[in-house]
Amino acid sequence: MKKSGTAVWSGNLKEGMGSISTESGALDNVQYGFNARFEQGPGSNPEELIGAAHAACFTMALSGQLGEAGMTAQRLMTTATVTLDKGADGYAITEVHLNLVATIAGANQAAFEAAALRAKLGCPVSKLLNTHITLDARLEN
Repeated sequence: MKKSGTAVWSGNLKEGMGSISTESGALDNVQYGFNARFEQGPGSNPEELIGAAHAACFTMALSGQLGEAGMTAQRLMTTATVTLDKGADGYAITEVHLNLVATIAGANQAAFEAAALRAKLGCPVSKLLNTHITLDARLEN
């Protein structure tokens, strides 16, 4: 399976503007630029998109892991916070933190935590990022 995303850019780094689109059309010419990435301006940015992709991938992987452990979630909500740091050799994504809140009737805490860890390690986006990825997993009643 292959999926694609497209970025178009015009102009220099600070005043230029770009747009991001996906093959599915879920994103269609979404604006991005320096202000959106570094100054809280309007539009999206690569780190936000990576966060959304990682959150989605991890949450789907967790659903599969829970099923293998005999659990079905009523609700899983994951936020992936992507850290972009500037170092001596330029910018780098240095870590991703996954924050999960799960509602699973009758869930066993140890089995839940083991499933969350397996999902964190096994999700394809986690493998792609190959960075420091942390996880807080909270089971709600």
